[in-house]
Amino acid sequence: MTLSLGVLYSGGKDSTLAALLLAPFYDVTLTTAHFGVTDDWKHARATAESAGFDFERLQLDPGVATEAVERIRDDGFPRNGIQLVHEHALERAAEAGYDAIADGTRRDDRVPTVSRAQAQSLEDRHGVDYIAPLSGFGRGAVDRLTESRLDVTAGPSEEIPRADYEAELRTIIAEEDGEEAVRGLFPDHVQTHVTRVR
Repeated sequence: MTLSLGVLYSGGKDSTLAALLLAPFYDVTLTTAHFGVTDDWKHARATAESAGFDFERLQLDPGVATEAVERIRDDGFPRNGIQLVHEHALERAAEAGYDAIADGTRRDDRVPTVSRAQAQSLEDRHGVDYIAPLSGFGRGAVDRLTESRLDVTAGPSEEIPRADYEAELRTIIAEEDGEEAVRGLFPDHVQTHVTRVR
């Protein structure tokens, strides 16, 4: 009997690599968690379908988006807000009926992260396995692994179509406070979007 696995999926290289690594052992479904603020989840669905994986959307509680945006504003940076959303997404995925859940968090990620205690709590409370297949990989290793299997577009966050929490939180802040506020709260960094799995 093959166990079911829901991978929190943005359409980027980390979550795609996590799915590829786990596919020999699980019936993988790529699961995009979102608040319904944007339709960026369609990019993740297209990538999932082109890679041959099942795809599901996981609706998150809009109240969590509101709380995350307030934390970002209060802190002046996005880390704690994004962490809050990731923890909520893991909870929702754990409640979705999978035997196991996973994400694409890497060893050197600053956010989101999942501590050993958080993982054990999630497993104990929901009777689900939590797997972080990239937790032993640094960014360089992930880059080398994905170069051989994935076609990837990379660029600034605001230019790359991704179905992740940051994109929706940026959209909420832009609508409420303007684009300048977004630039002031979110540091410049490169995001990826997988266009093809070879």
